[in-house]
Amino acid sequence: MRYFPVFMDLQNQVVAVIGGGAVAERKIRLLLKAGARVRVVARELNEQVAAWQQAGQLDWSSAEYTGGQLDGARLVFAASDDAGLNRQVYADAESRHIPVNVVDDREHCRFITPAIVDRDPVTVAISSGGESPVLARRVRGWIERLLPTGLGAVASAAGRLRDAAAVLPLERRRQFWDRLLNRATIDELARKDDAAIDAALRGALNSELLADTAGTPAGRVILVGAGPGRADLLTIRAQQALGQADVILHDRLVPADILEVARRDAEFIDVGKRAGNHHETQAGIHELMVEHARRGRVVVRLKGGDPFVFGRGGEELEHLRAHDIDYEVVPGVTAATACAAFAGIPLTHREHSQALTLITGHTQPGGKDPAWAELAGEDRTLAIYMGVKQAATLRDKLLDAGLAPELPVALVTDGARDSQQVFHGSIRHLPALAARAPSGAPGLFIIGRVARLGEELAWFGQAAEAQRAA
Repeated sequence: MRYFPVFMDLQNQVVAVIGGGAVAERKIRLLLKAGARVRVVARELNEQVAAWQQAGQLDWSSAEYTGGQLDGARLVFAASDDAGLNRQVYADAESRHIPVNVVDDREHCRFITPAIVDRDPVTVAISSGGESPVLARRVRGWIERLLPTGLGAVASAAGRLRDAAAVLPLERRRQFWDRLLNRATIDELARKDDAAIDAALRGALNSELLADTAGTPAGRVILVGAGPGRADLLTIRAQQALGQADVILHDRLVPADILEVARRDAEFIDVGKRAGNHHETQAGIHELMVEHARRGRVVVRLKGGDPFVFGRGGEELEHLRAHDIDYEVVPGVTAATACAAFAGIPLTHREHSQALTLITGHTQPGGKDPAWAELAGEDRTLAIYMGVKQAATLRDKLLDAGLAPELPVALVTDGARDSQQVFHGSIRHLPALAARAPSGAPGLFIIGRVARLGEELAWFGQAAEAQRAA
């Protein structure tokens, strides 16, 4: 990061602008909005800058430029159409230790001005570090469309309520604002006038204050599906939940870039489990959820894939329900759909598969074997989770169930990640495919005629050169 982002308070501070044309006008407009005392040095002014000068909104010197005209300025903009003059301004500002910006000349800038989304008092600044101003403007357009025009009014109303809300304990106060200022509420409030926004926020605070008299507020637990391990496949609600969390109990397979979506001051607890390596027992996870929720905290139980697809989410909800803890479930992209999509394998296909079965290859001790003959078949797809270490056993059971040894199989490891690998073969190749899987990488078997399509339809990374078993 070459440039340090910072917002400056320029109220009643002198800012010198050298130049009086269109380029200078754009800078002056923003400086006036920020309350700066603008000092313009230029032989001539364009129509708009002259209008500001005549209205007493800025000071103008038509004298020839000298370095002394920078004295007392907090910032300097060189915005004339004379490159030599602009560079002289840069040298003069440098000698006076005044931050200077030579417009459209990055090598002669001590600071650069960003593209701005203005929802005063909310201001979003976007910079490409001078590499691509067009891209920065494009990003600004994307953000403009995301933020309601009334966002500034909501922010101002929240500011007016800050002193009243300060009576709440610090953590309780943060939780109150987190719950209140969600996207749905902001969108609704942004359509109201100032008085209605104030009334709505005041009502919410009064309810919170009444609840506070009852003692420690009840916390809650949000079960969040982290998907296959790509931050760009997180749902919007999952990102919101991570931003609200006081505590995050996360699986070991959840990568760092997803954890970075969370609040910086959240407490992170690794409760992850991999096959054969249980870092934390399920009972221990249950206890942690209840313990932190009873302290009034927002707890996110962050699980790879989807909480309700071989994620033991049902057991966790049953435990929370038994202990009267409020909860919410945020679905995630499960491994079957993620692996199939990134391997170019359609899980259903009108010509090849009319049914899909998700099953785990890891059975509980003493558990009953599934009816393999009913689950798998020539015209259906079978997706087997956690089956890599049981590949030989799975092969034998599928063959015993009457499936053809040559029925296509794909093994997808690290699905949807940059390290994804896809191995193609058939049921008789299951152990050989498993032997080629990287050690410790999560893997999913996809069995059925659709698996063969991945060799033709692969599009992601190494999948285009999918490997076949001998």
